[in-house]
Amino acid sequence: MTTYEEWRDRAARITPRRELFIDGWFTPAADGGTFATVGPRDGRELAQVSAATETDVDRAVRAARTAFEDGRWAGASPRHRKEVLLRLSALIRENLEELALLETLDVGKPIGESLRVDVPSAAACLQWYAEAIDKAYDEIAPTGPDALALITREPLGVVGAVVPWNYPLIITAWKIAPALAMGNSVVLKPAEQSSLSALRLAELASEAGLPDGVLNVVPGLGPVAGAALGLHPGVDKIAFTGSTETGHRFLEYAARSKGKEVSLELGGKSPQVVLADAEDLSAAASAVAWGIFYNAGQTCNAGSRLLADARVMDDLLAEVVKVAEGIQPGDPLDPATQMGAIVDQAQLDRVLGYVALGREEGGQVITGGDRVRADSGGYFVAPTVLRDVRNDARVAQEEIFGPVLTATAFTSEEEAVRLANDTRYGLAASVWTRRLGTAHRVARALRAGTVWVNTFDASDVITPFGGFKDSGSGRDKSLHALDAYSALKTTWIHLGDS
Repeated sequence: MTTYEEWRDRAARITPRRELFIDGWFTPAADGGTFATVGPRDGRELAQVSAATETDVDRAVRAARTAFEDGRWAGASPRHRKEVLLRLSALIRENLEELALLETLDVGKPIGESLRVDVPSAAACLQWYAEAIDKAYDEIAPTGPDALALITREPLGVVGAVVPWNYPLIITAWKIAPALAMGNSVVLKPAEQSSLSALRLAELASEAGLPDGVLNVVPGLGPVAGAALGLHPGVDKIAFTGSTETGHRFLEYAARSKGKEVSLELGGKSPQVVLADAEDLSAAASAVAWGIFYNAGQTCNAGSRLLADARVMDDLLAEVVKVAEGIQPGDPLDPATQMGAIVDQAQLDRVLGYVALGREEGGQVITGGDRVRADSGGYFVAPTVLRDVRNDARVAQEEIFGPVLTATAFTSEEEAVRLANDTRYGLAASVWTRRLGTAHRVARALRAGTVWVNTFDASDVITPFGGFKDSGSGRDKSLHALDAYSALKTTWIHLGDS
């Protein structure tokens, strides 16, 4: 296993790709502009990355459109598309350590997690959709004997994929794998905090045999490159994961540019509902802690709200604090680190600001609450728990996107459901109970795209992921995503006498 010292040495020597990837080539921005990407582990600049302008986005969209129209990918056989994506999946695995290092340096997640979860998950997602390509059948409608009605899936054309910085490779794979599987061309806009792995992925895709122009990567600032992609009339669909506010902006962009399709996977404020009859409070406490402190709380479906029966709250919180104190932040390049950094200074300030607000609103900080490892120059916050938080408090209602858990007590099942649903979000939730009937009843009542019972964040590419309400309307993963990147065409063939 690579040691801490070896990872630091490799980090000092790595030279990531920094330019835009358009039509099969790395190229600087049209105006030569760049932006700095800063490493969250120490606050130092990693690279100056080319900043795409409106001109660059237009160039990428035109390349994607040309590639789509001439059929170099959309017109390829399902078997060929499958083989190319399988090669890409294999190349990701072959370059596991390089991609993991880029991910860890860029966003501050522990190297162990990048190695075990993020990079392998991206590879597995591409493999799964590659395998699905030649197993997606079309339909024949039940007409009379004088007609044949074919219902076929056709690619949409050019997909603009806009992905966040918290799981760059994983969420990129969620977007591009089904989009490419269906024969679309893609223009990928990574978050400005996390462009490095996306650029390397594009290079690997070319090596795997993906034709030029089919996958383009345009790093840049959201108000410039993101807006240009959202407004471009040559884009047929925007697939976005990120904040609710930015997602709503993409709906505005779509309305101003031919009404293109938009799928949104947005924010969350997911409740973990622990009933008094939960069978194993220690197991629940571990899931509650890891549900919010994993990836330093920078997860859209993080279980940021603990709703527990008042009869078990004290015992449960004692167990949660015990787990939290065992997963303190460390250097992301240390294989022993379980919790890494906040992505940047702005997000650090946001998290600490919410902790201060929670105190003002009457919450009691029972562990954490402070910046740690400040001498490293990095952005680290200790796992934080606020108890006795009112459900209408801002810290209980607004997405913090950091390692901050709020705890609110209830006295009945009905109150628990009411509190859980009393939020603008509806991405995920969990319920902890030993009674099967209670589990079914509460799970059905919770307004969330995913509800776990006696677990949290269990997931696989085989099931859809997305939310209700302000958590968006799109769904990533599963076979349903193939429908999201295709359009249904009806071909009605008259078989009778003319």
